[in-house]
Amino acid sequence: MSTALPLTALHRRRLREIWRSAGWPCQDLVEVELLAAGLLERVRHGDGRETLRVTEAGLQVLAATLQKNRAARDAHEQLVERVATEMQRAGRVVWRGLSLRAPLEGEDGAAVWTMTMPDVFSIRHTTVEDYVEPVVHEIKVRRADLLADLRQSNKRAAYLALSSQCWYVLKAGIGRADEIPPGFGVLVAHDGALEVARPAPRRAMRLAFGTWMALARSTAEPPLDEDAQGQL
Repeated sequence: MSTALPLTALHRRRLREIWRSAGWPCQDLVEVELLAAGLLERVRHGDGRETLRVTEAGLQVLAATLQKNRAARDAHEQLVERVATEMQRAGRVVWRGLSLRAPLEGEDGAAVWTMTMPDVFSIRHTTVEDYVEPVVHEIKVRRADLLADLRQSNKRAAYLALSSQCWYVLKAGIGRADEIPPGFGVLVAHDGALEVARPAPRRAMRLAFGTWMALARSTAEPPLDEDAQGQL
């Protein structure tokens, strides 16, 4: 007999791991709960081995999780594209999903380099280096992702090390401006507009040579075709 189980991310992850594997049991309490809920079943083999198998009910959970995650990814990419387009309309050169190295200060005071991937990175279209004003936009469409991101202080520090302004762009309803650390601006994405909930502080910033090289090796977003945009 199955029992109702409030499914957590850990339960869903274990179901995926068992589905992808030969089903060798860990014999921990997570598996006990999944077995009791009827999402897993034990399979005894003729040689005395026992493995686990995802049941039909477990497959339904995996399918529902897949659809939910796919919808969240689609919503995230749509908002990323929307912000990138707004930056281009503001006369900026824009990159999406760019991998950059950022210098952070280690415990001994020496620089520690970390890799980071801002959702949208942009610079002003200018020939004067001091006027480049690099800006980072971090996009969040789910509250769980926002809360997880806010626990990553090194990630936020890396964004600040790479930009003269850094913004969180939040889908309306998933968070408040006062939840975001004060060094960051907050944009709220409504269906029809991006609302400034809190301006981002401006800092003087000159891009490091390594960042320039990363930009040179990467492909910026192509110029906007405003006629095509208007037809969408």
